[in-house]
Amino acid sequence: MAEEKVKMVIDGKEEAVGDDRTLTSPSSCVLQETSGLRKSRLKKAPELPILERRNWLIHLHYVRKDYETCKLAIKEQLQATEGVCEYAIYVQALILRLEGKIQESLELFQTCAVLNPTSSNNLKQVARSLFLLGKHKAAVEVYNEAARLNQKDWEICHNLGVCYMYLKDLTKSKEQLSLALHLHRQDLSAMILGKIHLLLGDTEAAIQTYLHALQLSPESTELLTTLGLLYLQSGSYQKAFEYLGNALTYDPSNYKAILAAGCMMQSHGDFDVALSKYRVAASSFPESSPLWNNIGMCFFGKKKFVAAISCLKRALYLSPFDWRVLYNLGLVHLSMQQYASAFHFLSAAISLHHGNTTLYMLLAVALTYLDDMENAKSSYQQAASLDQADPLVNLNFAIMLYNQGDKKGAMIQYQELERKVSALRESSTEFDPEMVDMAQKLGAALQVGENLVWTKQQKDQKTKQRTAARGIGAEQTPLGSNQALGRAMSSAAGYTKAPGLPTGISAPSVSKPPSLPLEPEDPANPASAPPDYRRDPS
Repeated sequence: MAEEKVKMVIDGKEEAVGDDRTLTSPSSCVLQETSGLRKSRLKKAPELPILERRNWLIHLHYVRKDYETCKLAIKEQLQATEGVCEYAIYVQALILRLEGKIQESLELFQTCAVLNPTSSNNLKQVARSLFLLGKHKAAVEVYNEAARLNQKDWEICHNLGVCYMYLKDLTKSKEQLSLALHLHRQDLSAMILGKIHLLLGDTEAAIQTYLHALQLSPESTELLTTLGLLYLQSGSYQKAFEYLGNALTYDPSNYKAILAAGCMMQSHGDFDVALSKYRVAASSFPESSPLWNNIGMCFFGKKKFVAAISCLKRALYLSPFDWRVLYNLGLVHLSMQQYASAFHFLSAAISLHHGNTTLYMLLAVALTYLDDMENAKSSYQQAASLDQADPLVNLNFAIMLYNQGDKKGAMIQYQELERKVSALRESSTEFDPEMVDMAQKLGAALQVGENLVWTKQQKDQKTKQRTAARGIGAEQTPLGSNQALGRAMSSAAGYTKAPGLPTGISAPSVSKPPSLPLEPEDPANPASAPPDYRRDPS
């Protein structure tokens, strides 16, 4: 049989195929090509660009806080890239900032900004370093530039608000913080905004801001404590106790909450309970000056004067420029009839704080006992010039002048006393019964008893037991003290040396101490520190 040739059509082409040839289908050709591609792919993975080769390793060591190994990886990466790897420089700047080398980190962040000028993160880090260096104006400029690159970044608005706060531009600070809260609701901006409201004197707006922040972070002990302190300052003791109790529930060792709760108990005379609270705080913060001051005044309330002085001296060692501690030391020494020591501490307190009426009045009492009448008169005159509404200064001044035989001068001061009392009576002010007795006896000695306007108020027994005049000189009374304490004591000091007064006039005893505010106020940052609490007479 003769050989036949067969024509096959493969891929549109006509070919002759003999009997001795093997036919291959198109599908088998495709399978062979695919297997060949797979073999070529399995040979070697493509290499990453050299600039990003070790970024994963740098990030891994950084998040693990293995900074030394991270520095070695950064060094190798920068050597390989000739110093143009943005991520390696960025992480190195972060590490330098953590080590406290702010200036070096600023230079590296500026390098990152040059390598990638369109990155808002680089500009934010540059501004952050400038802020840490105290260059707030320069930081504001860089933050504004970063805001132009990313207008919806709440962190930029928040940081701008903080910078404006330190620049004392509270209006712009308030605007930026409000914008940050509008972009992203979080408690951090709300807490700073609350501080701005406090700096502006709007306590109610600050409370509302903190309440909104508390909805975002209901278990924030800082927010609960701050709200408790603000309610305590505004006189809402029930709400203050509620928020402070919640703060102590979440954090039983919260220093500020313990100190505030102890201050409330101390103000109501529960010295033992307050001391038990302070004992818990002392184990966590043994170097707190306000804590030892409050402990000292608890001992003073219990008439343990030596222990009180010991604690107050420790508070003074921890905070030597706190005039409140010096005031309390002067008060304790006056109670112990150590007038030279009282003069020393009161004069030191006046040198640190010039505008307190009670300081000058107590200094005049100490000077009276030291037989320095000229300086005592000057101190009384200074106290009278600082407070035009408090009648106690005039009462004490009149007593001293009467003791010195100057009845004319005593009459002038007594008339000024009557004028102030008449003005205060229109506002329904309640006066301390011991002070009323003093005024009546002085009026009888000056033969003005018939025209006396300061008469005893006929009220129930609870009112008679009150020991402070509400609203009298609240701005000048330091340490949240019982306002009658230093006042009645200074009145008594004048009477004890009054040879011309009728017999039977005796000096009242000092029974209630003042207590220190939780923390001294910082005008630059009022919310980092707690407000000034004053004792509410009960």
